[in-house]
Order: sequence, then structure tokens, then C-alpha cells
Amino acid sequence: MSNDEKGYGFKICVIGDGAVGKTSLIKKYTQGSFQKEYISTLGTQFSNYEEIIDGEKVRLFLWDIAGQDSFQALRQRFYIGSSGAIIVFSHAPEQIDSYNHVLRWLDDLKKHCGNIPIVLFGNKVDLVDDGELASNPNIPTSDAIVDKFVKENRFIGYYKTSALTGQGVTDAFKALVKKLYMIAKISSFS
Repeated sequence: MSNDEKGYGFKICVIGDGAVGKTSLIKKYTQGSFQKEYISTLGTQFSNYEEIIDGEKVRLFLWDIAGQDSFQALRQRFYIGSSGAIIVFSHAPEQIDSYNHVLRWLDDLKKHCGNIPIVLFGNKVDLVDDGELASNPNIPTSDAIVDKFVKENRFIGYYKTSALTGQGVTDAFKALVKKLYMIAKISSFS
């Protein structure tokens, strides 16, 4: 975005295993809608969205990157130029392995993007008992385990989300956008 247009533009990659809800989260945030049937993302999908932060226009370029292993070779090209990223895993019991792959996604991002702000989304919380997530240390995605992981790996935040109900979705996206905006403001004064 040029200086004449007034405002800021940020490319944000949304990554994670296939079927964890990346596309649904983006649609919930940008359109307020939810699509029940799963349609696999092929390669990548793009969404543009505008936010107003502190009275200034912030344009978001959301890159929804396919999580299937068959797209691994293409993925690194999609990371180029990213300002920030969102890694998504699923709290759904049948997708619990998606949490075990977060570190792989994080390593991939750091390898291709360096040290960019990253937020962790634990999606599909509508499919589990929130009390159990908070209190059961035997669940690999319990709050204590994920919070420790987030601190150790310097994510800017962790949000429990539901693309179905909308829980946490707006707060999670806005946390990243606000961080990117603050970094841009600080660097524009340098």
C-alpha cells in the first residue's frame, strides 16, 4: 500500500493441518458466515479485509494455505512477504494430532519468514468441554500445556476459537492485526 493511500497493509498467512478450520475462521472473521461442509483448500486462497485501528485504515491480505502434505513444496513460496501468521490446530478429539504438528508449522514459518508475529488458534472448542480443557493436564491441548508452549515459543497469544459459534475469532484476529499495526507505527517513526 503506498503512502498516498494512507494506511497500512499486512500479509497474514493462516496455516495448520488440513481440516482444522482455517478457511472457516477466515470466513467467520471477514464475512461473519460459517459453511458446514468441508471443502479442501487447493494450494492457497486469498481474502482482502479492511480494519480501522486508532482511526487508520489497515488492509489485510489473508493467505489461507492448504495444510495437506501434498502442498508442502508450494507452501514456502506462499510464505514470502508475510508480515504475520496464524497457526491453527483443532481441539476436536479426532484431530488432536493437529496440536502435535504446531511445532513443525512454526519451524517452517521461521525458516521462510524469520521472526514475524504469530498467534496460535485452538479451533473447534465448541466440540469439547471447556472445563475439561482448562483443568485436565492429561489432555494434550489443556490450557496449562498450551500456555507453556506459547510462552516457550514466543507466540504473541493463544486463543480458543470456534468458527461455528464465533467464540474468540474476532479477538484472535484483532490481536495479531493490532500487533502488526503497532510494529508498523514504531518502524515508521524510525
